[in-house]
Amino acid sequence: MMMFLMVGATAILAVPSITAKHAGRDMWLSPIWGSLSGFLVVYIAWRLHALYPNKTPIQYSEMIVGQYVGKAVGFVFLFLLLQGAGGVVREYGEFISVAFLPETPVALILFSLILVGSFAVYAGVEVLARCTQVFFPVLLILFLTLILMLSSDLSPENMLPVMEKGLKASFAGSLVPHSWFVQFFFSSFLFPALGDQRGMRFGMLSVFVLMVVLVITNMTCLFLFGEKLAAGITFPAFQAVRYISIADFLAHLESIAMAFWIVGGFVQISLWYYSLVVGVAQWLKLPDYRALVFPCGLLIVINGFWGMSHPQKIMMFLSTTGVFYKLSVLLLLPALLLCVAWIRRRRGGGGSQPPAPNRRLR
Repeated sequence: MMMFLMVGATAILAVPSITAKHAGRDMWLSPIWGSLSGFLVVYIAWRLHALYPNKTPIQYSEMIVGQYVGKAVGFVFLFLLLQGAGGVVREYGEFISVAFLPETPVALILFSLILVGSFAVYAGVEVLARCTQVFFPVLLILFLTLILMLSSDLSPENMLPVMEKGLKASFAGSLVPHSWFVQFFFSSFLFPALGDQRGMRFGMLSVFVLMVVLVITNMTCLFLFGEKLAAGITFPAFQAVRYISIADFLAHLESIAMAFWIVGGFVQISLWYYSLVVGVAQWLKLPDYRALVFPCGLLIVINGFWGMSHPQKIMMFLSTTGVFYKLSVLLLLPALLLCVAWIRRRRGGGGSQPPAPNRRLR
């Protein structure tokens, strides 16, 4: 549930528009191809966890490739976490500002999001898990309810003809979903906190559920707006909620949609935030991460302004260089680490540890 919200909360907002630009009416197929990266990344992350139990990527990178190269690899992971956290916070800030609070300074919104997240991060991963357990079922029920309310306005003929240009269009549209699904590698920062050894099973389940949700979201936007209009709207999933009108009584449900994304955004921001501060503490060999919570929060906000200064720049980055950047760091680099770890293990110098006894967080 935590990984679904960490990856999927912004994907529901941004992915439909970007995939529609490349895949057209085959946009509903793109998340299916994109999920293949998610399944592969979860497998890689779990195999690395099995070789180095109770270790995060920051720690086992040094054990696999040595202290200095491992430090460099860890720095790359941390830099992506910082940049990604800044981008997520800025996306939510722009969404709230454009849709609901146009007169409110974006800086105030960003600092508010980070301040709330900082208290949850300071309390620890178990508090984040309990919050997710409360929020996730409500969000899933709300999502399905909103889709059902839109059913009378949908035009399924907008998806015809299916695969008119073959698989090429849907493959092109899947590049951006690929870059979202590879973020499941950050489950590596949560695996050490597990009380059992079913992480890969539920990681795969999380990827599958996100794939289904994105397919439903893309199909809803396609049926409602058509391929051209869906590609031209920044947040088509949010705009779709504004179409809901039942008996001229149940309408203007934008506030419910905002609550949906803000609650999901709280969990998403907090998990990116938590992974960053834990990783920085381990990279610096600090005994506790809590002293870094507020300084890292300030860095996230600053990065949200400097790195993502305009909404169109965010969308451009996500659909161009951001794709190859994330695939390189979160898929190719972990795969390389796993290959090196396997080779060293076969030669008897892998430095891997025997499985540690299961333990729950206290």
